[in-house]
Amino acid sequence: MTLVASMITIDSADPQRLAAFWSTVLDAPVERDLGDYVYLARPDNGGIVVSFQRVPEPTPGKARIHLDLSGPRATEVARVVALGARVVDEHVLPHTAWTVLADPDGNPFCIGEDAPT
Repeated sequence: MTLVASMITIDSADPQRLAAFWSTVLDAPVERDLGDYVYLARPDNGGIVVSFQRVPEPTPGKARIHLDLSGPRATEVARVVALGARVVDEHVLPHTAWTVLADPDGNPFCIGEDAPT
């Protein structure tokens, strides 16, 4: 048997609010809203489904997993910041660069692209 990563679930005190943010970021409409669980539609490019589940308490400390997104970094960082994300850090290494951001609930995610050589 071969396992395939098909979905990532993000904890949230308000899954509808966070799903609305990520729906816009990922251009993936909400497919199902079951109250405590909200699922975005699978992206047209066959990417992974992102879902949200209600939890009563915030995650203590640093999250141990996060989304890495690819695209034109400067443009996309500006777009998601305008939607409610905040920049946490920037990293530039030979041949790669990424920006660490936090979504409205404080969950970290990265937007990266190959850096100019």
